[in-house]
Amino acid sequence: MDETQAVFDRVARYFGLLSDPTRLRILSCLCNQERTVGEIVDIIGLSQPNISRHLGILFEAEVIDKRRAGTSIFYRVIDPDFMDICRTVSIRVASCDFPTGQESGEGEA
Repeated sequence: MDETQAVFDRVARYFGLLSDPTRLRILSCLCNQERTVGEIVDIIGLSQPNISRHLGILFEAEVIDKRRAGTSIFYRVIDPDFMDICRTVSIRVASCDFPTGQESGEGEA
């Protein structure tokens, strides 16, 4: 059972990468091409330190990679399975009426 628990823990961490809207927006920016931090900041409109923090999380998880070209660092997606999961879930959520947890009467019996 310990091996199963270890797998579930890893799966939860993997899916946890999708739990932040900023990371989803970053992945969307990187979906079709590599970009610099500055380009991502311009597209998303959040601060450079915030974007860099999320890029670091995705890099540590080996979802994205980076390369240096002169003074610029370019980021790109290297885990196509992760992008497929992200895309599939996004399409599913966009096409259905999922509860947001903000409706009145939530939790009432």
